[in-house]
Amino acid sequence: MMKRISIVFLQAVIVLIGIVTLTLLIWTPLTEGRATNLDVFSIYFDPFILYVYVASIAFFVILYNAFMLLNYIGQQRVFSSSAIKNLRRIKYCAIVLSILIIMAGLYIRLSHNLDDDPAGFLAICALTVFVAIIIATTANVFEMIVQHVVAKKAENDLSN
Repeated sequence: MMKRISIVFLQAVIVLIGIVTLTLLIWTPLTEGRATNLDVFSIYFDPFILYVYVASIAFFVILYNAFMLLNYIGQQRVFSSSAIKNLRRIKYCAIVLSILIIMAGLYIRLSHNLDDDPAGFLAICALTVFVAIIIATTANVFEMIVQHVVAKKAENDLSN
């Protein structure tokens, strides 16, 4: 019972993270300094904003796969090929997300207005790349562990 409550709590946290992130993705461009004199169409069809939206797809895929992985844990199917696929997707999406964030940081660094200081944005980029690399590494370790257990289980099933 306690395990199920923990899984539901973690799934709720994942959903909450997704909702907060989506809200920030929609609301933040409206509050950006250069958006004060623009209409809504111009704000949301800015090339950099569109890039952020496309890059965020990898983040939402990570959240979805983490949610599904928690489902597998709740169903006692953590050592399955489906769990391995979810961990692999999390790993690859985290790598893609870190590359996309590095590219966004380079774009801002190279094209920022000389009156503007991009240090805050670049610090956020560095932090999120670090977190994405930690997520990719953790997913890789868990993937290897689950693969090892699945292989041992298959080996034991063949010998019996």
